[in-house]
Amino acid sequence: MATTTPSRGRRRAPSRMTRAAGKAAALQKPRVILALLLLLALTSVMLLDGYLRAEVGGDERVRSNASSSKVPDKVLDGGPILSFRGGEAQSQSVPEKTIALTFDDGPNPTWTPQILKILEANDVPGTFFVVGSMVSRYPSIVKDLVDQGNEIGIHTFTHVDLSYQSDDRIAREMDQTQLALAGAAGITTTLFRAPYSSEADAIDNYSWPVYKKLGEEGYTSVFVDTDSDDWKRPGVSKIIKWATPSKNKGASVLFHDAGGERSQTVKALGTYIKKMKAKGYTFTTISGAIRQGNGQNAENAQSGQAAQNGQQPGSEQGEQGEQAGGVAPGGQQGQLPGQSGQAGQAGGVNSLQAAHRTATGTTLYEGKALVAAVAVAEWTVPGLATGLAVVGVAVMGRFGMMLILARRHYRQRNKRRFSWGTPITRPVSVIVPAYNEKECIANTLKSLARSTHPIEVIVVDDGSTDNTSEIARSAAESFGMTNVRVIRQENAGKPAALNNGVRSASYDIVVMMDGDTVFEADTVRQLVQPFADPEVGAVAGNAKVGNRDTVIGAWQHIEYVMGFNLDRRMYDLLRCMPTIPGAIGAFRREAVLAVGGMSEDTLAEDTDITIAMHRQGWRVVYQEHAKAWTEAPGSLKQLWSQRYRWSYGTMQALWKHRKSLTDKGPSGRFGRVGMPLVVIFQIVTPVFAPLIDVFTLYSMIFIDFKAALLAWLAVLCVQLVCAAYAFRLDHEKYRYLLMMPLQQLAYRQMMYLVLIHSCITALTGGRLRWQKLKRTGEVGTPAGVG
Repeated sequence: MATTTPSRGRRRAPSRMTRAAGKAAALQKPRVILALLLLLALTSVMLLDGYLRAEVGGDERVRSNASSSKVPDKVLDGGPILSFRGGEAQSQSVPEKTIALTFDDGPNPTWTPQILKILEANDVPGTFFVVGSMVSRYPSIVKDLVDQGNEIGIHTFTHVDLSYQSDDRIAREMDQTQLALAGAAGITTTLFRAPYSSEADAIDNYSWPVYKKLGEEGYTSVFVDTDSDDWKRPGVSKIIKWATPSKNKGASVLFHDAGGERSQTVKALGTYIKKMKAKGYTFTTISGAIRQGNGQNAENAQSGQAAQNGQQPGSEQGEQGEQAGGVAPGGQQGQLPGQSGQAGQAGGVNSLQAAHRTATGTTLYEGKALVAAVAVAEWTVPGLATGLAVVGVAVMGRFGMMLILARRHYRQRNKRRFSWGTPITRPVSVIVPAYNEKECIANTLKSLARSTHPIEVIVVDDGSTDNTSEIARSAAESFGMTNVRVIRQENAGKPAALNNGVRSASYDIVVMMDGDTVFEADTVRQLVQPFADPEVGAVAGNAKVGNRDTVIGAWQHIEYVMGFNLDRRMYDLLRCMPTIPGAIGAFRREAVLAVGGMSEDTLAEDTDITIAMHRQGWRVVYQEHAKAWTEAPGSLKQLWSQRYRWSYGTMQALWKHRKSLTDKGPSGRFGRVGMPLVVIFQIVTPVFAPLIDVFTLYSMIFIDFKAALLAWLAVLCVQLVCAAYAFRLDHEKYRYLLMMPLQQLAYRQMMYLVLIHSCITALTGGRLRWQKLKRTGEVGTPAGVG
């Protein structure tokens, strides 16, 4: 008959953890929301950065050789400047012996500043058709460009062929570039040059509606009549030759300040300017060319009218010359963002920048917000990419270290001559803390009844409300166990239950197990043998998932074998074991009492006491032959709850023992070796490990699906190799590894979120209490026990 010793124990005041439980529960929802907001922010930043680099929403289609039957001949045969004043298409050429230098695809942090220096040194303005995404990334260059007196035109936001795009996409390309200009330089513009455009006679039936639509909205489209072809990098002399107009004609000359290596452009530009000045050419912006052309037209018209009416030429020239032809009058339908509403108003800029408008109101603030968001993305994404590289190296390094050290550990511990010392045969105490374990406690006691090592069993019922203690007494009696004591105490938590058991233990070695765990017949004997070494103060056993035949159970089985037990081999060999699992661990009773027993300061009392024993100079080892079968959480909700407590408790324990980093001598080994490894591999690396999945998914969707998939499969193969080796060491069946790809897709992401949630809880100062998981009792006595 089982010996039972009822004891209500001393009434305890609510612990600090219990008092804070209500507050912690109230804070959980905000923390989850904060974690989701962080994930959303990361996703948004990556999408913005991808959009800026044309990885998101990019379109590389370029139309060529299309018909131009719908384009008016006067446009095809006209000059490079096309406007729609009054809804009527009007073409204009650059006046004779005048050059409008235009630069496409910028700004670029390398080439644009060099070109600006050359223009400034030669007192020559230029017109820069900028890409909005580049403007938002390099706003200071654009501001310098405008302040120097150069003119800005739009070259779309992502450099796409607009003839392929919908009206909404065209509007976004234009509006977003205007916002970028507003945020960078406080202006908007009415000039536009389409990507992949050339001379006016290349306008086709697909691009004509785009120019017409934008013209009706007030944009002036600018083409090229003299192309330097500098993008071909033909050499400085050819660039100068191809950029030179023939027969003293005026020209809109195309150069590039971005889009590739532009050193030849920089070298050619200064020489070209000097050559053309020597030929009597003047340089202006597109607006300056329009103004000069309008002035000549007005002068010619005035002269003709004066000849008819006897008027003096030039009396109306000033008034008409004030109009910067092709610039949409403010206040008309299609008014551009930031436009002042004043006809011909140039926003306070000089006459060579007549296309500019001062950005005000909503446009200005939205523009600044866009530039600020891009600045965040420009810093964040490269930082994340660097973090990804570091995480990747750390993960691969960890795998390599685990494989090497685990193999060495296995060979060392399985030598025929290996011995811990004189075999331990004296009785030990097995402590079973139990709270509402009616489904499992009988199986637990049944497994202990078959133990091949002499034991006493102490079941500490921590205020159960489901008759756990009565079931334990009945089970002990039915199994003929006379070595069982059942102790009742008011609910005080698992650490208090374990401490009660340690104080009540009769022997100098105590084995601790959970109330939902079953031992094999030889488990206790194997577990206590390392105590033959007087330096050993604690032993970690080999915890196995008993309910592994479900999807969630199989995932945890893989994690236990690979993540926990392979890790423990490594830590054992390095003599810095961080955790004795609650499901199966053994301690010298004197060592437990010397460190103050199980602490209630953290949720991970097992990690807490393990580190404490290291700091007292005890050696902690792993005994892979001592196996315990535990019931893993059966639902995602319970799994989240368990791992959340584990992760947060580990952080608490590490913080509590942070001074171990400065411990001296043998007792400081954990601080010197174990603490950094645990922080790097169990906190820092897992927190940033989602970057691998995020960047992989991002690459699959927006960059190169095949390459990203192959990279992901390569990492999976490395993990499979490690898992297979771990399964081999533990003599497990390989068929469970078939679940590993799915585990990587679903289970691992959940564990990442749990850890991030725990980090947020730790940073916000939250507390949690010991949580009870729902059990089914499906893990019975292991095969071979009875």
